[in-house]
Amino acid sequence: MKLQLYLGSLFSRIKGKHWWIAVLFWFVLVAPAQASVILRVAIERGVNQVKVGASTTAVVKDSSGKTLGQLPGMSAFAAQAVPGGVALDRWQSGLFWIEPTGKGFVYIGDRWFRGRVLLVPTDKGITAVNWVDLEEYLYSVIGGEMNSSWPQEALKAQAIAARTYALYKREQQRNNPVFDLGDSPDRWQIYKGVSSESANTYAAVDATAGKVLTYNNQIILSVFHACSGGHTENVEDVWGNRLPYLRAVADFDQDIKECNWVKTFSPAELSARITGVGNIKDMIPQSLSPFRSVKVLKIVGDKGTKTLEGEEVRTALRLKSTRFSISKAGDGSFILQGLGFGHGLGMSQWGAYNLARRGANHLQILGYYYQGVALTPIQAK
Repeated sequence: MKLQLYLGSLFSRIKGKHWWIAVLFWFVLVAPAQASVILRVAIERGVNQVKVGASTTAVVKDSSGKTLGQLPGMSAFAAQAVPGGVALDRWQSGLFWIEPTGKGFVYIGDRWFRGRVLLVPTDKGITAVNWVDLEEYLYSVIGGEMNSSWPQEALKAQAIAARTYALYKREQQRNNPVFDLGDSPDRWQIYKGVSSESANTYAAVDATAGKVLTYNNQIILSVFHACSGGHTENVEDVWGNRLPYLRAVADFDQDIKECNWVKTFSPAELSARITGVGNIKDMIPQSLSPFRSVKVLKIVGDKGTKTLEGEEVRTALRLKSTRFSISKAGDGSFILQGLGFGHGLGMSQWGAYNLARRGANHLQILGYYYQGVALTPIQAK
């Protein structure tokens, strides 16, 4: 009773459109204790409308946890942001939970997911969050990040790296009342829902269940990438901050087709991507990493210059990697010939594939790409 009285007092002090934040904390506090870790994955963020549903009959609950009714299975319904909350079918509430019965899946946007759905109003519309068990989340992520037909030891290495990364990001987002992670690879991991699950991803996740990578008893930033093109990078040469476990190592992926690329830019294309310098006349690498990746790129135009550093080089030009050389064609176009796909930090997925084919197990793969780490069971918090 004391807990309920305290929370009631808390609710009464929260004003405005974010009152539902306290309701989320209430759900966390009164949820039954469980050994599993629940992730909150934002599938749609700040949209005007999102389609939701379930494969089985779904229970619909409001912000107080009261059951409002049911949605029939295999039917999609449009949830919309309205003043004061969310409208769904015949109901309107500050927020909605959609919970499938039995072992049903939920439908968000155009994909099926495990777990349940929370619909909440946010500043720019409505956000649909998939509340899902960490291990079940990984069933999908492994198939999204790696080809599920790859060697099982590579998939196991990916499972541990992805689990560690998810929990690292979850800790970073601990003050976010709505979600822990997104579902895209730009900041998070590829999460497509049940469509990327398979028997091989189940086996890899189950065989490594609850295991994460730590350094000095702290969960690491276990980043990974498709391929480095022969050598990974030291983290400070890409993101500026040194981490003892993200050290450069010789790689095993230089012969992979996806790691070799050529990109040609006309002066007009470059000028459209790099604004503020006028017509671009030259691109000059001013600083290279020890492994020939471009750390600083000077863009010279007829109205000024601009300097790109670290990941800016790759994102501004939309390149596969920052390991490239530049030449000019007779028509003034710039030809970039490169190696690698991704930021080049941590585990190379194609490198893990080749190591597994050579007989390395998942612990050897992880120990090679993440220096000085330990394999540790998840600690309950």
